[in-house]
Amino acid sequence: MASFSSAIKIYCNKILPNRFDHDKDEPYFGSKVKINEKNKKNLDFKLVTKVASQLPVIVPPTDQHVTKKEKKLAAWTSVRQERWEGELVVEGELPLWLNGTYLRNGPGQWHIGNYNFRHLFDGYATLVRLHFENGRLIMGHRQVESEAYKAARSNNKICYREFSEVPKPDNFLAYIGDMAKLLSGSSLTDNANTGVVKLGDGRVVCLTETIKGSIVIDPNTLDTMGKFEYSDTLGGLIHSAHPIVTDSEFITLIPDLINPGYLVVRMDAGTNERKYIGRVSCRGGPAPGWVHSFPVTENYIIVPEMPLRYCAQNLLKAEPTPLYKFEWHPHSKAFMHVMCKASGNIVASVEVPLYVTFHFINGYEEKDEDGRVSAVIADCCEHSADTTILDKLRLDNLRSYAGKGDVLPDARVGRFRIPLDGSPYGELEAALDPNEHGRGMDMCSMNPAYLGKKYRYAYACGAKRPCVVISMISDKNGEGYALILDGSTFEEIARAKFPYGLPYGLHGCWVPKK
Repeated sequence: MASFSSAIKIYCNKILPNRFDHDKDEPYFGSKVKINEKNKKNLDFKLVTKVASQLPVIVPPTDQHVTKKEKKLAAWTSVRQERWEGELVVEGELPLWLNGTYLRNGPGQWHIGNYNFRHLFDGYATLVRLHFENGRLIMGHRQVESEAYKAARSNNKICYREFSEVPKPDNFLAYIGDMAKLLSGSSLTDNANTGVVKLGDGRVVCLTETIKGSIVIDPNTLDTMGKFEYSDTLGGLIHSAHPIVTDSEFITLIPDLINPGYLVVRMDAGTNERKYIGRVSCRGGPAPGWVHSFPVTENYIIVPEMPLRYCAQNLLKAEPTPLYKFEWHPHSKAFMHVMCKASGNIVASVEVPLYVTFHFINGYEEKDEDGRVSAVIADCCEHSADTTILDKLRLDNLRSYAGKGDVLPDARVGRFRIPLDGSPYGELEAALDPNEHGRGMDMCSMNPAYLGKKYRYAYACGAKRPCVVISMISDKNGEGYALILDGSTFEEIARAKFPYGLPYGLHGCWVPKK
């Protein structure tokens, strides 16, 4: 967690039929993991570690108000200023074909006035932009101007319900009014601090788990353009923070908190209208399980039902519980549902071992010798059914890290196998040996050309703590820089130092130059 200075590449000797060819229009940043679609027992893994060279010497702007401790904790400290833009000095040589913009979103301001937020996910969204053009690199960052952020800035206090923070009512009548606003959804935050996606029509949208927290931004200026308003009547208060986005469509899940289940919807590129595909009814528990993300295959949508379930009672509490807006219901069991994209019919609904995951990596279809689909596979970054990951992301815990052991629980590459032959049970096992890739795999991505298909590589943060390589680095001394690696060899080809360290971001997207 404290130092992100080496690149980890894991690979296997076995040659797979769907060889990955790196697409120059889609650069990737992160630990590179080769995934074999066959049983993990057939793999022979090797580990190669490449240690990055010394940082370039650039004098950052002086700031007498930044303490030495705050500088070292830049990844978990509010960004120094609301916006900045400038050209970076590049050490190395950027490929001339690398033209476009890498955007990264994530929480970046964790205080209002003298009040400090408690949890990583509470922070107001900070967008960071790396623009590559003709061997040059322009960096900028800016706050997403959500209603929640603007209200907090104007009133010098929290005005909307964030992940763990809630507004403090001035009196009992204000408290009653807040309860009414919660039921209508108007008090929920629109702080779009989780993801950023490029839709098929070119619009760029920042997202979070509240539907109202869908905000259109300009990728060239980072200006907030306004709300992404859905034109349909499907309603809903929350949705998956990670929709499936392609050039032609947008697919997401809408949890139903009243009649526990999930609506599965899609939206054609160029429109704002979500269309109903089908519905999955929950098989266990008093509420739907958390669906931060979900996978798809070429023909199916996989709907996870975790025993980490939404909890209306926790939403009403003024002070957070260790699981915040969720509750752990192991006795309700865990399930995976498979829906046909074309018909909306449920083709499989199986019980699986208990699990906790934020992020699914990919899914694909497994076929028998006659070419018929016999099962679907879903890979994810799985926390071994350990719910403490949520509370471990408190800022005081992250800031306490001293480089002597992990502050976060283990995570592995988990693989679900869901049979389509009517069997009541599915499987979950480690797709890779955690001793090879490190016990902290998360924040994954893969080549979108292989979305829903058998694939060979995944890119993720984690590796062997504390050495993690990502596109934007926060090192143990609080410095920050952009790191660019060769996508096939993971050799460093260039880096550029930021004027100061930036907060740890969550998710990004690539916007190619038109």
